[in-house]
Amino acid sequence: MSEGHPSGLASGAGDSLWQACVDQLAQELPEQQFNTWIKPLVAQVADDFSKVTIFVANRFKLDWVRAQYTSRIAGLLEKLYGQPVQLELALAPREPVVRTYASPAVQEPGLAAEPGEMAEDASPAVFKNRLNTALTFDNLVEGTANRMARAAAMHVAGTPGQLYNPLFIYGGVGLGKTHLVHAVGNKLLADRPGAKVLYIHAEQFVSDVVKAYQRKTFDEFKERYHSLDLLLIDDVQFFANKDRTQEEFFNAFEALLAKKSHIVMTSDTYPKGLTDIHERLVSRFDSGLTVAIEPPELEMRVAILINKARAEGTEMPEEVAFFVAKNVRSNVRELEGALRKILAYSRFNQKEISILLAREALRDLLQIQNRQISVENIQKTVADYYKIKVADMYSKKRPASIARPRQIAMYLAKELTQKSLPEIGELFGGRDHTTVLHAVRKISGERQQLTELNQQLHVLEQTLKG
Repeated sequence: MSEGHPSGLASGAGDSLWQACVDQLAQELPEQQFNTWIKPLVAQVADDFSKVTIFVANRFKLDWVRAQYTSRIAGLLEKLYGQPVQLELALAPREPVVRTYASPAVQEPGLAAEPGEMAEDASPAVFKNRLNTALTFDNLVEGTANRMARAAAMHVAGTPGQLYNPLFIYGGVGLGKTHLVHAVGNKLLADRPGAKVLYIHAEQFVSDVVKAYQRKTFDEFKERYHSLDLLLIDDVQFFANKDRTQEEFFNAFEALLAKKSHIVMTSDTYPKGLTDIHERLVSRFDSGLTVAIEPPELEMRVAILINKARAEGTEMPEEVAFFVAKNVRSNVRELEGALRKILAYSRFNQKEISILLAREALRDLLQIQNRQISVENIQKTVADYYKIKVADMYSKKRPASIARPRQIAMYLAKELTQKSLPEIGELFGGRDHTTVLHAVRKISGERQQLTELNQQLHVLEQTLKG
């Protein structure tokens, strides 16, 4: 360790210290919380690391960050640096602020909107599309997991208001649904700069309905939503149990379709799997094209890691990308989190990125995975889910009620563990590796076609990952 810096950080590494802290918070917090409250923060680190000053845009945000996040930020800085760091919050100097991202500022429950935001939203002269211009088709890695959804989204962006209206995209957390809908908006605006495009999270629509009722401003509300050329709305499952919101969304939906505007929605489940949402709304969701985004396959995960590392100004060796991709399988967000850990670890230790370094940086994650997911655990979980005996997984019985769950368990064993096909076959009653390969290909293919099977697999995967 270098003298005067307990963590071994070299002098002038203040930016790296703060960036590592932000990277860790990005992994811990929901994406919208992070984008709204943490990402805009600017930090100044003292040369001797004794103090970190965080600059916040206004008094409202300063009070909220202080109440909700300072203890965690201070704890992370201490952990990263190796000894306590004084943390101070201050208002940013009054200068024109250039926003570096355009994620929607979703209101925290129970909070009033900031005065400045309110005026901006209410002004008909300033139309905020809320698009993140960094999320485009160009930097969206394509693979079998998202190929159909990407093709449909590109078609919508090129010829809105025609086929695939509405476009309903569903899949688990962190698979790239939000990236895809922003890409649609950005492509349409590149082709037609005058188009009225709006990206929102479903929670923001709920908030807008509440405000319209409180202030009796429904004419403005309808003008805003019913006049759009393209509405992009994330996580429509948040409409559950909100009758008034569902009513207003139904009205907006009908108005937009009538004027041949396009609607693109995302959800964590397919339309008929949504609960506590009116049947007439569900039938509208299902009336266009419904496509799934799956967890990315190995080659796609490798490409994502290499591309995202390159975007951070770092070349990740292919063998390291393969190592990480084999161990982080569930979604793109977890891949990004693993990449941040590796980059931070490489910076702090001033070492080249290698498999050894990646193994050390991801030690906690690898330990959790190795402890939680085993073939035996998969067999028990699948047997419980389909109400068969665990012993049926190894038996020679072949009725469909047993053979089907057995194939599903083999597929999950290949997807979620490091076992080879022969090893998996051995654990399923000494079966040949070709039997396992057949099961994996069969279930993988059917997953793309059968909505119900895909949903069952999502449930099993989330259960196994805890």
